[in-house]
Amino acid sequence: MAVPKRRTSPMKRDQRRAQHDKITAPNVIPCPNCGDVMLPHRACPACGFYKGRQVTKGKAEEIE
Repeated sequence: MAVPKRRTSPMKRDQRRAQHDKITAPNVIPCPNCGDVMLPHRACPACGFYKGRQVTKGKAEEIE
C-alpha cells in the first residue's frame, strides 16, 4: 500500500483546501432584446424576454 514519503506542510494542505472554497464570478451575458446584463438560460430581469418571447413582466413594466 502506498504511503506518503514526507509529511504535508500546513501551507500545501491549506492551498489544496482553498481550491474548494474559491469564489468565481457569475457568467453574465447581454440580453439580445434590451442589452441589459442577465444570467444565461434565464429570463431577462429587465424586460422579461427569454429566447425571443416574453415570459414574465420585466421590472421596467412593473414600475410604470
